[in-house]
Amino acid sequence: MFEFRDLFQWDRFITPTIIKTFYWLVIALITLFGISGIFSGLAAMAISPFGGFILLLSSIASVVVGVVFSRIAAEFVLIVFRINEHLGAIRDQGQMR
Repeated sequence: MFEFRDLFQWDRFITPTIIKTFYWLVIALITLFGISGIFSGLAAMAISPFGGFILLLSSIASVVVGVVFSRIAAEFVLIVFRINEHLGAIRDQGQMR
């Protein structure tokens, strides 16, 4: 976890520790928008059954795609920070020799 004093020092990044929180917030937003789209699709079925069904299917597909892409984005951020840590370790090994 990060401490308050880490906010004022640049020796350690805080993004890897808080990215999981942002990931779950994004998942919650995607789920809420997906539920909203599903209800909109169900309401649209009263007017146009085919159009409402297409809206319902697209809302479900959007939730699945949104969850997958948000996971990919979070992992990409973590990979970038992990690469930075490994490059720092390589640099430190080179300075020891």
